[in-house]
Parts: sequence; C-alpha cells; structure tokens
Amino acid sequence: MSNTMINTVTISKADIPSGGMKSYKQDDDSIILITRDENEFSAFDGKCPHAGADLGDGLRCGNRVICPWHHGTFDSRDGTLLEPVAMTGLTQYELTDDGDNLTVNTAAKIDKQIKNDKMTDTHTIIVGGGGSGFMTANQLRHTGYGGKITVISADDKAPYNRPLLSKAFLAGNMGEDKLLLGGADWASKNDIDLRLNQTVSEVLANERTIVVKDKNGNSDKHTADFLVVATGAEPKIPPFKGANLDGVYTLRSMDDAKLIKAASHDQRVVVVGTGFIGMEVASALAQAGTTASITVIGQDNRVMGNIVSETVSNALIKLHEEKGIKFVFNASVAEITGIEKPTDNSKENFSQVGGVKLANGEQIDADIVILGTGVSPRTELFSEVNDPDGVQVDDHLQLRNGVYALGDIAKATNQMGRMRIEHWRVALQHGIVTAASILNDAQVDTLEERIPFFWTMQYGKSLRYSGHAASPDNNLLFGSPDTLNYIEYYFDDDGEDTRATAASSLGRDKELVAFSELLRRGHAPTRAQLNSGFDIIEQAHVLSR
Repeated sequence: MSNTMINTVTISKADIPSGGMKSYKQDDDSIILITRDENEFSAFDGKCPHAGADLGDGLRCGNRVICPWHHGTFDSRDGTLLEPVAMTGLTQYELTDDGDNLTVNTAAKIDKQIKNDKMTDTHTIIVGGGGSGFMTANQLRHTGYGGKITVISADDKAPYNRPLLSKAFLAGNMGEDKLLLGGADWASKNDIDLRLNQTVSEVLANERTIVVKDKNGNSDKHTADFLVVATGAEPKIPPFKGANLDGVYTLRSMDDAKLIKAASHDQRVVVVGTGFIGMEVASALAQAGTTASITVIGQDNRVMGNIVSETVSNALIKLHEEKGIKFVFNASVAEITGIEKPTDNSKENFSQVGGVKLANGEQIDADIVILGTGVSPRTELFSEVNDPDGVQVDDHLQLRNGVYALGDIAKATNQMGRMRIEHWRVALQHGIVTAASILNDAQVDTLEERIPFFWTMQYGKSLRYSGHAASPDNNLLFGSPDTLNYIEYYFDDDGEDTRATAASSLGRDKELVAFSELLRRGHAPTRAQLNSGFDIIEQAHVLSR
C-alpha cells in the first residue's frame, strides 16, 4: 500500500479474501476500510461513527460489518446502518480498479443523500427527546420520510447522549456540547419541530391524539397520523427517611449531572447502589479527583450482582479499591441523617445531609448522597391500557394502528423473548424499528430479529454484555477478570447441552461480537461446545457465509 497523492491510497486486492475486510491506517490518523465479495470491492471510512473504533478490528459476518466496541453494525456493500449504537451509516469512497490494485480516492465521497419524498402529507408526533425518540425522528429523516415531524420534550435541552453523563461528563472529560445528539443544529438541519419544556398530560391512543400542557396550565390537543410515545424512566427514590434532604441526588438528566459535579467538590460522597450506574458514578467522580472520599453501599456482597459472576465482581471491586473507593457490603440503608446548617443570608436553619445510617446501626459520615437505586418506567400516560411494568407492544413497537410505545416504557419481544430493557442501545434499536414501521420498510429487521447489548465504562475499561440471562450464576468463565481479560458465558441451567443466553467481556471484543452474531442467528454455543475448545470466531464466519 502506498500514498500516490494526498487523497489517494493504493491497495493490493490480494490483501483481502472474498467475504472479508481489512482496514488501513493512514498517516493523518484516518482509517480506510475495504470490503470484498468475489470481485466486488467497496471502500469506507474505517472509523466507527459512534466512538471511532477501527472497524477492521471487528468482525465481518455475511454482509454485516460489526464494530468491536459497541456492536454498531453496517452493510458491507454500501455502509448502511443496520444496528446502533452508531446513528449514521459509513461514509463511502469512490475507488478505481487497476487490475491487481485498487485506488481509493478519499476526496471523492459517494453521495448517499436520500430524497425526503415519502409520505409528505403525514404528521408524526414523538413524545420524548431521549434516545428512542431522537432515533425515530433521525432515522425517519435519513430514510426518506418527507412528512412533518414534531418532537415534544419535557426537557429544556435538545436530545443528548444520556449514558455519557455517568461516564465522561461526570469525570470531566467531555463538555456539554459534545453530548448533543446530531449536533447543536440537529432539529433545524433535519426540519424537525423540536418543542422543549412541554409536558404531555394525556394520550388518547385510539385517536392518535395527545394533550399538551404549557407552564401556564393551558392545554392544547394535537392529532397525528403516527404517534410515538417514548417517555423514558425516572429514578426510584427508596422509601427511607431523609431521601429528600438537601444533598441527596439521583442521576438521570444533564442538570442532575451538573449539580452532582458542582456539589461533590471536597465532599464526602456516599453512593447507594452497586449496579452499573452506581459503579459508573463512583468511577467518574474518582477520575475527576475532586471529592474528599467516595464510599459505595451495597445490599449484596458483590457489585453488578445480577449481571456478572462473583469472580468478575471481585475483579471490579479490586479495580475500584485501587482507585480509593471504599465499599460497605451486605448493608441496608435505614435512613439518611441530616444536620442543621444556617444559610448565608438568614438565621433560619435548613437540613443538610450529615450521613447514612445503616440497618445494623452503623453510621457513615457523608456530605452528599447519590442514589443509584434503579429506575421506574414512566407509563402513566398508558395507565388505562397497560400494566405498570411496561407497555405491551408488538415486534414493531406498535400498540395500536399508528401508535407506538418505545424505549424504557416498552415491554417488547426481541430475540430473547418479551422483556422491558432500560439500555441505550435497545432504545436506539426501538427508534430504527419504529421508523421502518412508519415507512413500511420491510427490509429493516424487526425487534424480534435483534438482541440486547449494553456496556459500562469504569476507569477507561469497558465491560460489555450481550444477550439476556435471568441470573449470572450458571456461568462459564474463560480468561482472567483480575487482569481485565476475560469472557464469561451465562446459561439458564447447568446442562451440558444448554445454549448460552448471554455473555460479558473485558478485552475480548471479537469473541463477544462472534457470540452476539451466533446468538442473534439462534446458534449460541452450548456449555459442552465451549468446554471442548469451540472456535467461536470461526463459527460466526462459517454461519454467515
């Protein structure tokens, strides 16, 4: 391979097998990805548009190019987005066939501009500006929808990347502007009517109508051809005394994250909860380095106990303890205790967090308390038609003809069965599926053909999890969690011929991608296969040919 001019790269065809792909890093830090099918070659920007991973380090399975980090998936022939968490397809470059070589011209991008000429006389209203609401609107516009799109959000900010709040943003590594989904001018650029600070008080599902209330209490009815409700979830506040004291926080919104950032300086921080939000908050605040101390309280004897085995949990605990985090396990909070402090400008006192009292009587001193105690779906708007554990929708996320419920509120059927999942990638999947349903595009996979995936970032290490397991205790572990290099498979029982339903990993990206593809296709490995040295990457390739 050689640079013949500034925008041109020459590549030998013999480097790439049919059905394969290869990436080429350039001097300017760019990456070119080439895919091959027989004598057909395609050239793309080789960095995943989500977080910049080298796609050549991922896997190609059939016509699917899968990112090694967060499993964004693209069509190997034209770069079309097939699976989030990426939100756009790949930039494709023109190439010239020179016999034994290919010349890629990175200055010549193939124009994939799609005309927004479909369903121009229709109106889609989206309630909620979170991941699934954003993705529905974005995908509609990027796949030809020409009708009116209105997004109504109770938030005072345009859609933003919520998972990064407890990661890079809280750690001080990423500014607010970088969190905006689609950039600062996303709505105007895509001709989307984004209405902030508006609350929907009623959904009349049979009429595809919503009632919107403004801050003055005035109500307004809006009827649409397609109604998408994605109201998300809200933090659960445990019923213990003192949960409403000044200095007690939950983390769900940008404003929450800003308050925690400002309030935690030189303070003794107690985090209640050892799920991934609690662990990410502890990690991010430790990385920011501005607190006096951080203590994490957990009801169990391990962290992320419903997700990973005790061995993996112990490795994560060790990682946190090395960064100065203290843990209190097997502990229940009895109350958050307060102290009276005078305000600056009056003699009146107010009650401020002073500590956390445990059920066994132990007192942990604290200046601020962060509750990472789970979330509840905001299903109130559908209370008359569904149960509180989620809105029962079909595999197109449809509740009624033209009415959709998605994201954290949806109890929908994916490859793993019917379930409600509170993860970012699943929310984005819902947006893609809903947009395709509105456009009546049968080429796009329904939710039933997709699997859940999530990741947690702690101290720059990314633990990724694919599939769904009821418990992590029927597990099979390969590698060393202590050195942050492992993959662990989870099963519904301990049978030798039982197929794995989920896996988690640190540092074994390709194996997890291969597992995800096998799981998606209904060919997850059995415990016996894995114990016998089954080559999961090779098997993923074989099944995809």
